[in-house]
Amino acid sequence: MIGGCRVCVVMPAYNAARTLERTVAELDRAVVDRVLVVDDASSDATAELARRLGLELRVHSRNRGYGANQKTCYAAALAGGEEIVVMVHPDYQYTPKLVPPMAAMIACGEYDLVLGSRILGKGALAGGMPLYKYVSNRFLTLAENLLLGQKLSEYHTGFRAFRREVLARLPLAENSDDFLFDNQILAQAFAAGLRVGELSCPTKYFAEASSIDFRSSLAYGFGVLGVGLQGFLHRVGLARPRFLAADGRRLAPEGETR
Repeated sequence: MIGGCRVCVVMPAYNAARTLERTVAELDRAVVDRVLVVDDASSDATAELARRLGLELRVHSRNRGYGANQKTCYAAALAGGEEIVVMVHPDYQYTPKLVPPMAAMIACGEYDLVLGSRILGKGALAGGMPLYKYVSNRFLTLAENLLLGQKLSEYHTGFRAFRREVLARLPLAENSDDFLFDNQILAQAFAAGLRVGELSCPTKYFAEASSIDFRSSLAYGFGVLGVGLQGFLHRVGLARPRFLAADGRRLAPEGETR
């Protein structure tokens, strides 16, 4: 608990057996009240390790994708009573030590959503981010800022903290089941007028950390530009994309239907 708010950490996992224990070990359990792992049909021992560590676990019967994994994470989180939900990748690419300050930015009442940015500061390349990923990150972020009328340092981080009402309010069920989910939820947050903050986060690229290949990165980049364009058209009143519609489908907490 922090600032009178309970904290749930969700971990969308896929083949994370080599890094899950190290990630969990660095969570501050004085702050984190609940840890939930969703295993997206890993081919390694991720689920078995999560059970051995005593973590709350959900397992997909088939691989459904990163976005679908997050949907399960957030639906399960909403079924609990925690006021703050933090997504931490179990591949140890983002340091769990920053969960308390990110949660505090929500608990203090100033922000609805907080991003751990690898671009604030100068450590991205020094931390091992491939040059082509760094360049594409900067280009896509610039394009998205212009299209969405914002000023973020990075749209592509997987380290995020949410006020629970954000996850209940946004039409997350309309989002992609793949990597575009991360961009769509930010476009939704801006369209809803939510307060988005950032915290500098060190970059960690190493053999065990998950990463998409160049071809997938290229497809992701074009998808991101599409999300930005739809956000722009929505912002100026020329289109009403379903994932940005106020009456779009929301996630139902586990055990409920909607």
